Amino acid sequence: MELLNPEGLPKPEHYRQVAIAKGTRMVFLAGQVARTPEGNLVGAGDLAAQTEQAMVNVATAVQAAGGTFDDVAKLTFYIVDWKPEKMANFGEGLRRAAKRLGLDLRRPSTLLGVTALAEADYLVEIEATAVLP
Repeated sequence: MELLNPEGLPKPEHYRQVAIAKGTRMVFLAGQVARTPEGNLVGAGDLAAQTEQAMVNVATAVQAAGGTFDDVAKLTFYIVDWKPEKMANFGEGLRRAAKRLGLDLRRPSTLLGVTALAEADYLVEIEATAVLP
C-alpha cells in the first residue's frame, strides 16, 4: 500500500489523501463497533474508548482475512451527533488504538455524522476496505 498526500492537495495530519493498492484481493469489512469478542460494549458514553475498540476490531477483522492493517486502503467513520468539538475525543481514540496496535492508522478516510447507529449505546462505527496480495 502506497499512501500519499500529493502536491496540489492539502496535507492533513490525521489521514492520507490517496492509497495506491497493489494487491489482488479486496476485503470489505462490516462496520466495526466497540464490542469485545464476548459482545460487551466498551466505553459507554466515551467516544475515545469506543473509537479505540472499534479500530482494534478493524485490525482483528483484517487479520482474520489474512492481512494486516497495512493492507487497509480506506476507512469510513460514522459518528453519532458529530460536531467539530468531538474531534479531540475521536482523535484521542485513534491515537490510543495506534499505540495499542503499534501501527500508523492514517489512511484515506471519510468521516460522516449520523443521527444514530444500530444500537443506542454506539457512538462510532468504522468501516474498512483492504487490498491483500
